[in-house]
Amino acid sequence: MVHISWRLMNLSCIKVRPYRCPMKDENSLGRLKELENESAAIRHRLGISSPREVIYQASINPVDEETVVVEADGFGAATLKIVEGNYPIDFLCLREARFRSEPAALREAERLVSEAA
Repeated sequence: MVHISWRLMNLSCIKVRPYRCPMKDENSLGRLKELENESAAIRHRLGISSPREVIYQASINPVDEETVVVEADGFGAATLKIVEGNYPIDFLCLREARFRSEPAALREAERLVSEAA
């Protein structure tokens, strides 16, 4: 084990400054918030979900802990995943399929759950 004595280290050359948000960054952050609000309004108008939003989750096989999850991409498409474990914390993705529309992914997820029942 290496022991470092902080008393022997010369830290006088290190300049620590608190982070300051320059005006350009503040303007950029304001613009980013405007764009986020605008994109949320467009998604609402089009009837599509936000990126990475879980729009469907149901258990297929409680014994094996298999779950069907449909996750939106924010542009109208969605990914259907069959996972095992504690989604979204600790899981293994067994299968994954991408769909061009959220409704198509939802129909397939519901079909998988009804077949397993």
